[in-house]
Amino acid sequence: MLESIWFLLWGVLWAVYFMLDGYDLGLGSVMPFLAKDEKDRKTIYNSMGPFWDGNEVWLITAGGVTFAAFPKAYAVMFSGLYTALMLLLIALIIRGVAFEFRGLVESDWARRFWDKAMVVGSFLPGLLLGVAFANIFMGIPIDENGVFQGNLFTLLNPYGLGGGILFVLLFAQHGCLWLAVRTTGDLNERAGNLAAHLWPVLVAVYVAFLALTGVYTKLLSNYLSNPVLLLILLVPVFALVKVRTLISARKWWKAWACSSVLIVSTTLFGVIGLFPALLPSSINPAYSITIHNAASSQLTLKIMLTVALIMVPIVIGYQFWMHKMFATKITDEDLGY
Repeated sequence: MLESIWFLLWGVLWAVYFMLDGYDLGLGSVMPFLAKDEKDRKTIYNSMGPFWDGNEVWLITAGGVTFAAFPKAYAVMFSGLYTALMLLLIALIIRGVAFEFRGLVESDWARRFWDKAMVVGSFLPGLLLGVAFANIFMGIPIDENGVFQGNLFTLLNPYGLGGGILFVLLFAQHGCLWLAVRTTGDLNERAGNLAAHLWPVLVAVYVAFLALTGVYTKLLSNYLSNPVLLLILLVPVFALVKVRTLISARKWWKAWACSSVLIVSTTLFGVIGLFPALLPSSINPAYSITIHNAASSQLTLKIMLTVALIMVPIVIGYQFWMHKMFATKITDEDLGY
């Protein structure tokens, strides 16, 4: 029972991370398409500034839960996906440095350099996370000892790349909507228009990825054995459609909220399809890392659950307060004009 609870929490933590860090990763990725001058770039940085490092708390939490609740899965994941995860870490470091250093320089060439670093450090994490999770959904080549029988190029298969493209588009639209929430005038208009133009592309990739899911993975087996679970798929479908209607109505907060629901429900749809596997083996299903053979002791899971029930609501409350306090429209005064 505790293993199942922690499996669900594991999925929820990753979904919340994608929802929160997704908008600043997406916004950093599309910054060249939105910013026309220095003021626009400052506005984009300021729209992300108070939140990006707090959002990454959920990445640390998700990784920590994987280590503490399912140590074997953590060991296999961080050894088998080592190259991809190191690239992810390097990209996140580059992005963090860009946030800090960009405001400390006066020369145009240095600002352009850190702007490029921001784009790369935002685009790569979305792509790599999508590739990693798509490969997990499909199954990775791990043997009976949990040793990864492949390399980085093994992960760059059609389904893995499809997952990467899907995540990049989900985050890009999410980021545009966040910028529309926080801005006014021409930049607000450009952000809304880009979100609207991204939507049909996202729909096409989403449908294609679902079709590939039926071909490359066994995710749908859980749903076919219990058809009631298919109702879960209605949530991202509804959210995807609703996002477009809210963009047309220029209701930015609601559109961003629906985009959040889309990201969370998409992630959980994949996670539920995995159950009880954490890392399915594409070599032999018997070699899969599951909640049963990867879980910590019952005592560890009980202690962790007690701590989580106390601390997670506190973190959620802090995040809610922070977004409520700082998610106001950015003014010229905020930018120093």
